[in-house]
Amino acid sequence: MKANNMSLFSEFLLLGLTDDLALQPLIFSLFLFMYLVTILGNLLIILAVSSDSHVHTPMYFFLYNLSLADICISTTTIPQMLVNIQRKRKAISCTGCLSQVCFVLIFAGLENFLLTAMTYDHYAIICHPLRYTAIMNPCLCVPLVLFSFSISTVDALLHSLMVLRLSFCTDLEIPHFFCELDQVIMLACSDTLINNILIYVTAGIFAGVPLFGIIFSYIHIVSSVLQMPSSGGMYKVFSTCGSHLSVVSLFYGTIFGVYISSAVTDSHRNAAVGSMLYYMVPQMLNPFIYSLRNRDMKEALRKLTGRIPSLL
Repeated sequence: MKANNMSLFSEFLLLGLTDDLALQPLIFSLFLFMYLVTILGNLLIILAVSSDSHVHTPMYFFLYNLSLADICISTTTIPQMLVNIQRKRKAISCTGCLSQVCFVLIFAGLENFLLTAMTYDHYAIICHPLRYTAIMNPCLCVPLVLFSFSISTVDALLHSLMVLRLSFCTDLEIPHFFCELDQVIMLACSDTLINNILIYVTAGIFAGVPLFGIIFSYIHIVSSVLQMPSSGGMYKVFSTCGSHLSVVSLFYGTIFGVYISSAVTDSHRNAAVGSMLYYMVPQMLNPFIYSLRNRDMKEALRKLTGRIPSLL
């Protein structure tokens, strides 16, 4: 079988979650519903944070950017699948496939760094309350988001360029609903050792280090909380951290679930379902977690919804 460079191919085939035509309308409706809920929920968070001066704090600045990342990562993956189901075609262009790989890595990496920054914000306000305004200030927050976006972009471009050097055979079927990096690499006919090493190294650095920082910060947070004399103060701190800890657990829990399931089973369909849980479910649930468990966000959303009739 002849092997060619990726740039010589016109398209890949996205096989989706199932070949059963009877299930396609159900899958289309489910994905469309999840996408609309994700867009609406995160858009409400963005508008609420933008319109209410009481939540113009570092924590909500990071939440604002997290909602933007959630919208972007969902828009990168879901619309292409919806179009393919509606048109009953599975093709995606080579350029479109590589673009999906790149943008998914950018926004997933950005989300990872933003969750870490939000953890550091909690650590600063709980463990160093008197120095909080000096530690978390606009001179730190804005460059931190820009640095996170830049690092994620460099990482994504590096992986994308390494994919371009691979040679592919004619069987370019991806058992997935979007072009995921490891699924694309598995189709290569040439040696992928360097690509796989790069994946493990960058994952260890850009996922392992932030996760260690989150765990380290929460160890200090819990230690500080347990030293508080007032049970009311302890409840307030745990209530403040509860929403963020739920989002962190959901984000990293789905990551570990995907890779553990892929390690114990060879089913590509199961891997696709696992990736759906990672790239769709957290992004859809994040706005609900923050709005339902956060008093400031509920108040900001109440004010926003109160302004909507007057705007109409």
